[in-house]
Amino acid sequence: MITCHSVWSTVRHPLLIIAILACLSPAAALAAFHAELVRRGLAVKPALIGLSRGGLYAHRFAADHPDKVSVVYGDAAVCDFKSWPGGQGKGKGSPKDWAACLEAYHFPDEAAALAYRGNPIDTLPTLAKAGIALVHVVGDVDDVVPPAENGLLIEERYRQLGGTIEFIHKPDCGHHPHGLEDPTPIVDFIVEHASPAR
Repeated sequence: MITCHSVWSTVRHPLLIIAILACLSPAAALAAFHAELVRRGLAVKPALIGLSRGGLYAHRFAADHPDKVSVVYGDAAVCDFKSWPGGQGKGKGSPKDWAACLEAYHFPDEAAALAYRGNPIDTLPTLAKAGIALVHVVGDVDDVVPPAENGLLIEERYRQLGGTIEFIHKPDCGHHPHGLEDPTPIVDFIVEHASPAR
């Protein structure tokens, strides 16, 4: 059994990933975390879950390590940091998190961040080529991570690439709550497309 303490002791500060929006340094920490979980007997190609900003991490890891992921489940997932925290579209944005994003990625200015082409909406060809299946859930009235700037772009682009994607809408739902009252469609999709444990 893997406990939070044993994983925490093995991988230095994995929760730092949450704070700095999937830039290179925490992405390397996530790769070390994956290696430790595989060493302990978990699947080499797990299903990743990205809730909200976690969409950045799940998609980033999948794009950087397509041979180590079978499924990405995004739920109200940030798929373009220009949308959130950048607030460059219809969403609320977060000036504090946007400033942290610029710093974490070492962008010299906002223009460099806006020109960046490494967001999940940009890295889908790698995932499609690797056969990574995607399941995304969106609240249709999410004003924090607007679907039109995030999940709906993922759906449209992944279908154009011939990728496997299941897309689930929650009408009249905002950014929260995450998940579905009955998670069966998500679980069934993941089970169907996930690689078995070793």
